[in-house]
Amino acid sequence: MAFWPRLRPARVPRSLALTLAVACWPLACGVPAQAQKAHTSGAPNAVALPALGDSVGQDLSPMAERRLGDRIMRSIRRDPDVIDDPLILSYVAEIWEHLLKAARQRGEIGTDLDTSHAWEPFLVRDKTVNAFALPGGYIGVHLGLLAMTTSQDELASVLAHELSHVTQRHIARMMGQQARQSWVSLASMVLGILAASRNPAAAQAMIYGGQAVAIQGQLNFSRDMEREADRVGFGVLSDAGFEPAGMALMFSHLEQASRLNDDGSFPYLRTHPLTTERIGEAQARLGIQGWHQALSNGPASDSSLAAWHALMAARARVLTDTRSDALHTLATAVPAKNASSLQAVSTLYAAAVAQQRTRDLVRAQQTLQQARLSAKLLPPAQQGVVERVVAYSQVDMLLDAGQAAEAARTLSKLSEAPRISEPLSPRPDLLLRARVALAQHAAPDMWQDAAYRLQTHVSDHPGDASAWALLSELWQHLNQPLRAIRAEAEAVAALGDLPGAIDRIQGAVRRFRQPDAADVIELSVMDARLKAWQRQQREDMRDEAAQ
Repeated sequence: MAFWPRLRPARVPRSLALTLAVACWPLACGVPAQAQKAHTSGAPNAVALPALGDSVGQDLSPMAERRLGDRIMRSIRRDPDVIDDPLILSYVAEIWEHLLKAARQRGEIGTDLDTSHAWEPFLVRDKTVNAFALPGGYIGVHLGLLAMTTSQDELASVLAHELSHVTQRHIARMMGQQARQSWVSLASMVLGILAASRNPAAAQAMIYGGQAVAIQGQLNFSRDMEREADRVGFGVLSDAGFEPAGMALMFSHLEQASRLNDDGSFPYLRTHPLTTERIGEAQARLGIQGWHQALSNGPASDSSLAAWHALMAARARVLTDTRSDALHTLATAVPAKNASSLQAVSTLYAAAVAQQRTRDLVRAQQTLQQARLSAKLLPPAQQGVVERVVAYSQVDMLLDAGQAAEAARTLSKLSEAPRISEPLSPRPDLLLRARVALAQHAAPDMWQDAAYRLQTHVSDHPGDASAWALLSELWQHLNQPLRAIRAEAEAVAALGDLPGAIDRIQGAVRRFRQPDAADVIELSVMDARLKAWQRQQREDMRDEAAQ
C-alpha cells in the first residue's frame, strides 16, 4: 500500500485516496483502530471519495480514468515533495519509455488507452522504497526506491509492475468492486492505511470491529491484482530489453528489508502478496538455475547503464533527505578502501551534490574534480557517462556561485562533446541552457535562442512547469510582457493552481485593452486557455460540492 509522503490524512486528495490501494512495493501495512473514528459523518479527518456519477458501479472508461488522474495530479503537484530534478527524472523517463514501447508491442496498451492516458512518471521526495500507479497513467516514483536499487534492471522491474497496474485496468476494476461496498467503510480503510504507514504497530488493531470482513475482501482483491501485475510486468520487462532477473533481485532486496521491519504478523491485512510468495513465483518464471545465477552474479557492473544508475542513485540519496545532518554525512563521505571504481565515483559525486546543497560550492567543485580523476579507472563507456553528469553538475554549481561566464563556457564544451549512448533526454540540457542564458547580462541573442528552443519544447510537453517558468523569464528579458504572462500562467496551471493561472490571464486581458496585431494573436490563445482552465475549475468545484 503506497501513501503520499508526509501528508496529514486531511490533506490527502479525495480522488487520490481511492486509488492508493493499487500501488505497490511497501512490505506491509494495516488499518489502525483510529480509522474507525472517521466513520462519523462530518469527521474532520474523513477521506471523502470522488463523485463519479454514472461511473459508480461499473468500470471507469479510459477517458474518465484520465480525467480522474488529472484531477488527482492537480491536487498533488503543489506539494513540495513532488520534485522536478531534470537529471533523475530524465533517467527514469527513459526507462519508462522503453517499457511503454514493449507494452504497446505486446498489445498490453490498446489504442484507447494509448490515446487517453498521460503515461507520465513523476518523482516524490521520500526515502521509502516505493512506487505507485494513479489513474490515467501517472506513476509516482519515490527517490528512496532509486537510492536503494543497485541496477537499472531492478528499477525497471518496479516500473514494469506499476505500468501493468494501469494497462490491466486495475484502478477501473477496483473502483467497480468498491462501489459494491460501503463508501464510508472504504474511506475509513484508506485513511487507516495512510496512518498505518506512519505507525505500522497500530495495524493489528484493525482485527477488531465490524469493518474487518469488508476490508478483508478488498485486500484479497488487491493481492490478485498484485499477482497479475507481477506476471504481466515480468513479460514487459523482458520484452523491453531489461534483464528479467532484475525483478528477482528486487524481491531479494525486499526480503532482506522485511527481516528488519516485518514480523510476518497479520498477513491477511496485507495489500500485496507476501514477499516470500512473490519470490516463489519469480523463481518459477526464471527457473531455479536462473534465480540462483541472478543472486550470485548480481547486476552487470561494466556497462554505461551501470554508471548512469550508480550516479542517479547517488544523486537520489542526496535529494531524498534535506536535513542538515543528513547532508553533512553525505558531504563528508569518502570512498571505502574496498570500494570498486564505480562505487568510489558515485560516493564522490554524492558528496559533491551534498556540498552544493549546503552552499559549500568551492569544495563541491573540488570534489567533482576528484570524481573525474577517479573515473579514469573506469571502462571508456563509463568514463563518458561520468564526464557528462559531472559537467552538468559543474554548470549548475557555477550558476549557483554567480559565475555565469564560466558556466556558459562549460556548457559550450558540454554541447560540443560527442554524444554517447545514454538514457537521457535533451530536457536537462535544454533547461540548463535557458538558466545559463538568463544569467548573462545584455545577451538578447542567447535569450532569443533559448526562448525558441523552450517554446518548441512546451508545444510538445505542455505540462512542463519548469520549462514554462524559464520561458516566462526569457520573454520578460526580451520585453515581451504578454508572452511572459501567458508562460507564467501555464507554469502555475501545470503545478495545479488553476485559480492562480486564471487570475494571471484575466489581469493580462485588463492590462492590454488596446493590443497590437501580434498581441491580438497571443490574447486569442490566452482566451482559449482561460476557458479551458475555468471549465476544469468548475468541474473540480462540482466534485467538491458532491462530497
